[in-house]
Amino acid sequence: MDSRNISEGPRGRARGRLPCLPSICYSGYRAGQSPSAGVFPTPEQIAEDLLLLRRQGWRMLRLYDCGPHAQRTLECIRELGLDLTVLLGAYLEAELDNPRCPWGGRHDEARLAAQRAGNEAEVRRLVELVGSYPGIVAAAAIGNEACVEWTDHLVSPARVLELVRLARRGVDVPLTVCDNYVPWLGELGELVAPELDFISIHSYPAWEHKSLEQAMDTTRENHDAVARRFGSMQVVLTEVGWPTTANDRGIPAHRAGEQAQAHYVQALLEWSHASGVPCFVFEAFDEAWKGSDDPREPEKHWGLYRQSREPKAFARHARLPWGERDLALVGS
Repeated sequence: MDSRNISEGPRGRARGRLPCLPSICYSGYRAGQSPSAGVFPTPEQIAEDLLLLRRQGWRMLRLYDCGPHAQRTLECIRELGLDLTVLLGAYLEAELDNPRCPWGGRHDEARLAAQRAGNEAEVRRLVELVGSYPGIVAAAAIGNEACVEWTDHLVSPARVLELVRLARRGVDVPLTVCDNYVPWLGELGELVAPELDFISIHSYPAWEHKSLEQAMDTTRENHDAVARRFGSMQVVLTEVGWPTTANDRGIPAHRAGEQAQAHYVQALLEWSHASGVPCFVFEAFDEAWKGSDDPREPEKHWGLYRQSREPKAFARHARLPWGERDLALVGS
């Protein structure tokens, strides 16, 4: 690890921290919409989603990229005057081939070169949006699972560090990188953590073949393994959830379900509130465009609401542990 005091950020400044609020990942793609098709939720659809989430008590959203969906979401928050803040991401496309990816991490060199340039452009868009939405963008993130060994959009930790430094020159909000917890215990942690304000990890007990009874212990262990390495540096869970449908490919079908999701998410939020560890529930709404063509593909079924916006079990009876006094203290 870098010998610099971990309580200090780049150039010795104090590290920014993320407040512990009711937080959720938001990607509002509906039937017939997807980023790959270039068909995005309309401003009216986004407004409907945000009002629904705010009524339920959510206070912070995670957005994954700086494209039209994120831009419309930020503008909607401002126009409606919603009491919502955002962890805004710059999504990184593959810059390297990854033969270890089981579903296709191969890319020709021309495509990789174009994506390297595209990633720099994405970071510049991030800087622009952070500056355009002060008070709404609370923090910024570079990448999403770009360094974990199975990713289909592999970027080296050294390159992530370059892009973090590019963002750092233009943003005045806390900066992080979002990835699976495992890379933080290796080169990503060694190279990149000293340049960040806080570390962001993902924890998916269901993908790690854990039962519901083992799930919260697994999530705490994932967090604690990274936290032990970095001492006083804040570790945030920027993706953590439980699927409601699975097809026995990676996640046994019998472990998925609405009641299992409700149990896990409730336990997660109570732990987050009690411990002060910020957690972004993955995710608000099901996304049918994701994963394989199998309708029971688990990638499609992590939402607390169905794609139709019908609430699942947790959303029907949500009990967010934060009271008004808690939220007032966080905001003070």
